[in-house]
Amino acid sequence: MSGHSKWAQIKRSKGAADQKKGLLFSKLTKKINIAIKEGGSGDPNTNYKLKTAIETAKDAGMPNENIERTLKNAASGQAGQIQEILYEGYGPFGTAFLVEAVTDNPNRTTNNIKHLFSKAGGNLGSRGSVSWQFETKGQILVERDNNLSNFELIAIDAGAEDVRESKEGLEVYTKPENLSEIKQKLIGAGAKIAQAEIIKESNQGVDLTEEQKPKVDALFAELENDEDVISVHTSANL
Repeated sequence: MSGHSKWAQIKRSKGAADQKKGLLFSKLTKKINIAIKEGGSGDPNTNYKLKTAIETAKDAGMPNENIERTLKNAASGQAGQIQEILYEGYGPFGTAFLVEAVTDNPNRTTNNIKHLFSKAGGNLGSRGSVSWQFETKGQILVERDNNLSNFELIAIDAGAEDVRESKEGLEVYTKPENLSEIKQKLIGAGAKIAQAEIIKESNQGVDLTEEQKPKVDALFAELENDEDVISVHTSANL
């Protein structure tokens, strides 16, 4: 199983300027709204997608009052006429991309995404063109320290489906509904979590040369920075 590990994305996010906080919080708000809409419940105890979205927002420093306001607005139907759209496309060098967007203006969002793919030498695909190779799962990134072997055992005992070591630390893969529970057990054991979220991972990973990686990574970053995009997934091994 291969794909973008997200470590590079984390480094970009940590280095983001304060003026990007507004865009980040807007995306997190959309994730919460969509989680409520998809899960059919505003209760994080019965809606694991909502629970994960709230935890992600808190980890990103989103104030509790913002989160509570978002939950209240969603419960009262004041979240607006938003919809989730999944874009499938091809990037440079045969890489596949899945782009999750939440928007109140599909025409605007589609034109923006199409433009970014075209500018990078890629193109949008039809429904089902690349989604077949992606699997939804939970991903927990644990920063490297001297207890990695212990954290690996804890994750496996807690029900993790796969644990991989990289130069940055551990990548723990779970069933989406088990993400929060396994994350909390790792934290309780002293693990420092760099990121924990529900991802879509490709089973058709594409290896790139060092010369090819910047072009694909640039497309990933531009898609990620679009105001309507909440998640980007790719088959590229970056």
